[in-house]
Parts: sequence; structure tokens; C-alpha cells
Amino acid sequence: MTGPDASLPGLDLDRLGAWLRVHVPGAGSDLSATLIAGGKSNLTYRVTDGAATWIVRRPPLGHVLATAHDMGREYRVMSALRDTSVPVPHTFGFCDDTDVLGAPFYVMERCAGTPYRVHTELAELGEDRTRQISERLVDTLVTLHRVDPAAVGLADFGRTEGYLERQVRRWKKQLDASYSRDLPAAAELHRRLAADIPAESASGIVHGDFRLDNLLVDDADRPTAVLDWEMATLGDPLSDLALMVVYNRLGEVVRDDTGLSTVARAPGYLTETETIERYAAGSGRDLARIGFHLGLAAFKLAAIVEGIHYRHVNGQTVGEGFDTLGAAIDPLLDAGLSALKEHR
Repeated sequence: MTGPDASLPGLDLDRLGAWLRVHVPGAGSDLSATLIAGGKSNLTYRVTDGAATWIVRRPPLGHVLATAHDMGREYRVMSALRDTSVPVPHTFGFCDDTDVLGAPFYVMERCAGTPYRVHTELAELGEDRTRQISERLVDTLVTLHRVDPAAVGLADFGRTEGYLERQVRRWKKQLDASYSRDLPAAAELHRRLAADIPAESASGIVHGDFRLDNLLVDDADRPTAVLDWEMATLGDPLSDLALMVVYNRLGEVVRDDTGLSTVARAPGYLTETETIERYAAGSGRDLARIGFHLGLAAFKLAAIVEGIHYRHVNGQTVGEGFDTLGAAIDPLLDAGLSALKEHR
């Protein structure tokens, strides 16, 4: 099957096939494809010529902010990490010619593995395997944060100075744009964060959305690929650790049908304290101000969830789970305020 296909929005197989034939050695041009992920996130397709299979990523359809769906940025960071110990897919090519697919896109290898998202998937594996998977998740993050950005050609991948201050300001703007109700705890959490921004730890590559469902794990419970690098930048790596921890806390109060990760509820999964301690031992980083980072992560996730809630109450979302997601805001904000008090 070639050519435009209504079931594959954003993918013209004839044009893609012609591009692959030139840029990917040995690729055939008679293609078939399956949409793996769509919606408002980047579109991801599994494409095959019958002999080989690739993954193609492009921005969502319609008008989008280039900075939010920067294909070149994703492609660059994965390519840079190729020869490190961080598991990333092999990248085959990047195309910024919008005449091909209507937007920039890149092609990478299809990696084997499962992106575990809900606790029932891990529960089927048993406590020992679940613990090992969660330990390896933390260890993979440590491995990423050990990479010297300059050594892999990423010295200019982001502004490191003032990273935390910019994060506090950015997520306040995001939350302000989504207000549909009074959230006094949000105002208080932001006030405390803005008033006590710590000195940043040694800069590193920040994934920006690191969690278990963005990691492929093979049948031997080994990580095979870290995915979804669209938020990657240079900054304080502790923000990755904190966001992963708060994602897990959020997963304790949402239903599986929200699309958010609930893996931390699985028996055997590392506790919040065990996660932080394992990262500290592996990275050697000073976590004295981890409370700030946990508070900021909670504020960030609260802004994201409130945005989803805002779209739901205004009839701008489709699907199940959104009706209860707004109730997760208060526990998130309370967790952020508590983290600022507990980790002083």
C-alpha cells in the first residue's frame, strides 16, 4: 500500500518511500505503515518495506508551536547519545523539507521492548521482576546524567544558567493559562518556590519527561531504549529525578484509564525513598535540596493536569478518564508543599 491514506494522517507513503530510498541504504519504496501514537502528541508510525521496519516521528497535524514539537531536537539528542551507555534507538535520518510529509520528521530503528504504563502489567511479572525493572529505570537515569554534554556535541543544547528560575516562571504561565477554578495551594506553592530557588547542581542532559512508560524494557527486563526526547535540554538533572518521583505519586491517585502511569502501585516497585536513595548512591549528586525539586515537579504536573481538566470542562477533550483527573490537582499541590517542608 502506497500513497496518501486517510487512516494514516500526516504520512504520504509514496513521498516517504522516495525519501527513504535516497537516505536509508537498502530501503525499499513500497511501504505499509501503522499509526502507533497520535493526538496532540507527536505522531509515531511503524513503517515497513516488507524486509525492514522503521519508526517515523513527526509533529501533530495542524498549527503547533515549533519549540514544543521540535523533530530536529529529538533527532539530535538521540544521535548524540548513540555511542554512550544510554540506551537510545539508532537514528537513520532527519528531514526538514516540509514538501515530503508537510512537516519535519525523522526515522529511527524499531527497538524491541515494552513501555509499561499501568500497575497491572507489572503485577503479572511478580515482585522480584518489578523491583528489578524499577531499579534499572533509576540506573538508566543515573547513566544519562553522567554524560558530559560537551563530549557528545551537546554543549549548546540549552541554556544552563537560570534553568530552575525559568522553570518556575514557565509553569506559572502555563497554569495561569488554564485556570478554571480557585487553587490557593497553587499560588502558595509558586510563592514558596519563587522565593527560595537553590543553587543548581552540576548541569547535565535533562530528558524532561523521564518515566517508565518512556522506556522500552525487553523480556529479560533490560532497558532497550529511552524514548520521547521532545522536552530534552540542558539543565539541573535533579529535575528529572523529581518529576519521575512525582509522576509515581500522581499515579497513586488516578485511574488507569486516564492514560497516566500507575506503575508505582505494583508490588515490588521501588518506594519514593528507595528511588531517591538509589539515585543518590549511583550519581553521587548532592540531594540536600531535593525538596525544592519535588515541589517544582509537583507544580509542573499540577499545571499540566489542570490544563487537561480545563480542556475537559470546556468540551475540548475526547475519551475516558478526564472526568476525574481534575481531582488529582489538590493531592499534587499538597505533595509539593509537603516536600518543601520535609526536605529542609
